Amino acid sequence: MTPSLTEPLSISDLRAAIEGEVLAPDDADYDAARATLYGGDLRPVAIVRAAGADDVAHVVRLAAAIGLELAIRSGGHSGAAHGTTDGGIQLDLKAMKGIDIDVAGRTVWAETGLTASELTTAVGEHGLVIGFGDTGTVGIGGITTGGGVGYLVRKYGLTIDNVIAADVVTADGELVRTDADHHPDLFWAIRGGGGNFGVVTRFQYRLQTLPSVIGGILILPATADTVADAVAAAEAAPEEVSAILNVMPCPPMPFVAKEHHGKLVVFAMLAFAGGEEAGERALAPFRALATPLADLVRPMSYAELFPPEDEGHPAMFAANRTMFMDRVDREVAERIVTELEEHGRTPGTLMSVSQLRVLGGAMARVPVEATAFAHRSSRIMVNLAALVATTAELPAHEAWVLSFAAALQQGDTGAYVNFVSDEGPERVHAAYPGGTWDRLVEVKNRYDPTNLFRRNHNIPPTAAPA
Repeated sequence: MTPSLTEPLSISDLRAAIEGEVLAPDDADYDAARATLYGGDLRPVAIVRAAGADDVAHVVRLAAAIGLELAIRSGGHSGAAHGTTDGGIQLDLKAMKGIDIDVAGRTVWAETGLTASELTTAVGEHGLVIGFGDTGTVGIGGITTGGGVGYLVRKYGLTIDNVIAADVVTADGELVRTDADHHPDLFWAIRGGGGNFGVVTRFQYRLQTLPSVIGGILILPATADTVADAVAAAEAAPEEVSAILNVMPCPPMPFVAKEHHGKLVVFAMLAFAGGEEAGERALAPFRALATPLADLVRPMSYAELFPPEDEGHPAMFAANRTMFMDRVDREVAERIVTELEEHGRTPGTLMSVSQLRVLGGAMARVPVEATAFAHRSSRIMVNLAALVATTAELPAHEAWVLSFAAALQQGDTGAYVNFVSDEGPERVHAAYPGGTWDRLVEVKNRYDPTNLFRRNHNIPPTAAPA
């Protein structure tokens, strides 16, 4: 029986009702389980580590009945700390790691407690891939529902472009199967609309055959010419090439000479989705831009593109902005280099970075109305960030990021929801412009009229309760 609205949360009853684990504030693992990647001190009244869809459904019904805020956590990478809550229930999916691979049919059912690295490694053993982002520790639930822009985006599209079906626990606690023929409006919305419409317990993905890639780190000195030419090379490259160009101070990496540590570089992560000979030809223009300070590009499995997991890093706080641009010519590149050099001297700055990703290819060929991701025609995705050690240092750096973004604005006012932090409702609207927003509100009205799923980049229903 689900408790009524007037009853308090009973930890003992919750433990008795579910198969998974329940952590209370006095439990030993509680602080580690509520911690977020970007710091913060939110304290849920209970953390439920669900064992399966039945546990998820029970917690959803419980949160609705008692009126507690519900936070859904997969990988815990939310820049706005949406994976936990202050005074509500944190529903942690990370124990749900079921994988069912159909090698012959090139599909996989995957539970949303999996990380991108875990699923990528599992399907990679069969020479198959599904494109996620650029970090292996992200949960597949969050990155998929937001879109999924990674190393295969130009060749195979966004992650959502390879979703065939999903199992979703809706706000009434029911588990439904959604695909192109069943609950098609919900299927459309969860592909880009985030966690606004339910808890996805597992996805069915279409897989691609890709036994190996040519990829890795290429570090070049950062000048206005190098930055502009690197973007031009990414635009001119075949669709098999995806490039993540980080203009940033060079980290103290052992494979880079010490005299370059701390100096501004183009820290490029390159990937060619194909064979070695064609990959070497396609990536040669990047190597020719300048004498590399480090060149670790080589044949590897796709899973090796993800950096090693580092669970011991200290908490950091980021002032950041995600945006889209049409071009990075020499004038724009000069502004980027100058801004980063100047801000790098600001006290308290751990790192300033401008990340540039050329889009297009397969992603751009999907009609914009096909999914809730509304930025198919955007050309270059840009992420600006300043990393600091404490929240007290954030305001000054946030002002710089906003000023930097305004200086680079070229007319495309959209935002990629997976990179939006806690920036207010206007930025959520920017992620879902025009008719996309209106259609998402209609789906929200149908599946979550009370806005139970609001601990996210929220799309409120038309008549959300106070």
